[in-house]
Amino acid sequence: MQTGIAGRYALVCGASKGLGFACAQALAAEGVNVALIARGEQALEQAAATLRADYQVEVKALAVDITTDAGISAALQLWPQVDILVTNAGGPPPGNFRDWDKSTWHSALEANMLTPIELIKGVIDGMIERRFGRIINITSGAVKAPIAVLGLSNGARSGLTGFVAGLAREVVKHNVTVNNLLPGPFETDRLGQVFAGEAKRQQISVEEARTKRLAAHPAGRFGQPAEFGAACAFLCSAQAGYITGQNLLLDGGAYPGTF
Repeated sequence: MQTGIAGRYALVCGASKGLGFACAQALAAEGVNVALIARGEQALEQAAATLRADYQVEVKALAVDITTDAGISAALQLWPQVDILVTNAGGPPPGNFRDWDKSTWHSALEANMLTPIELIKGVIDGMIERRFGRIINITSGAVKAPIAVLGLSNGARSGLTGFVAGLAREVVKHNVTVNNLLPGPFETDRLGQVFAGEAKRQQISVEEARTKRLAAHPAGRFGQPAEFGAACAFLCSAQAGYITGQNLLLDGGAYPGTF
C-alpha cells in the first residue's frame, strides 16, 4: 500500500532507540524526512546514521531535553514545517506511590503529559493551515489496564489521553488527526525496567518476573519494535484521515476486556 506521505516532514521524540526509533524507521521507509529527538547524543547519532544509510530521506538529529522550553523551541525549528509529530518520552520509574513526593509527580507530568501538549500546540495550527497533519502520542497499555508499580505513568499518560480526546475532534475536519498508540510489553529497555520493578515488589529475580509475565501472555511472546513502527506509519498515512481520537492498543491480546 502506498501511504502517500513521501516527502513529508516528521518530528519523532525519544527516537534514539526502542519504540521511538522504530516509528522513525518506519516513517523513513515511507519516504518521510525525519528529525530524531532524544537526550543521549551518542545513541542518537548512531540512530540517525542508520537511517541515512538505509533510506533516501533527509535525517536530522537533535540531542536535547525535550521537557524544557529551550528543547521544545529547538525541536520545532528543525524543519520549515512539521507534518507528522510523534511524541514519546521514557516512562517514569516504577515504585510505590507512598515513596513519591510532589516533585516526582511534577517530573512525570512534565515528561508524559505537558511536554506532548506543548509540542502539539507548536505544530497544530500549521497543520490546519496546510490541511494535513498526523499526531501520534506513544503512551502505554497502562492507560487501559493500570499496572500497580507504574502509578506515575498511569496518572500522567491518562491525563494526556483525556486532553487528546477533546482536541482530536476539533481538528479532524482540517485533515489533522490525533491518536495514541498504547504499547503493551515490547522487547525494549523499558520492559527490563518494568521487570525489575515487578521483581522487587514480588521479591523474585528479574528473570523469574519475565518468565511469569511471558507464561501468562496470550501471544506467548513480547512485541517487536518493528511491529509498533508499522502501526505508527499507517496512522500517519493519507489513508488514515478518518481515524482520530483513538487509543490503539498493541499488546498481543494481553488486555482482557471486550471494549
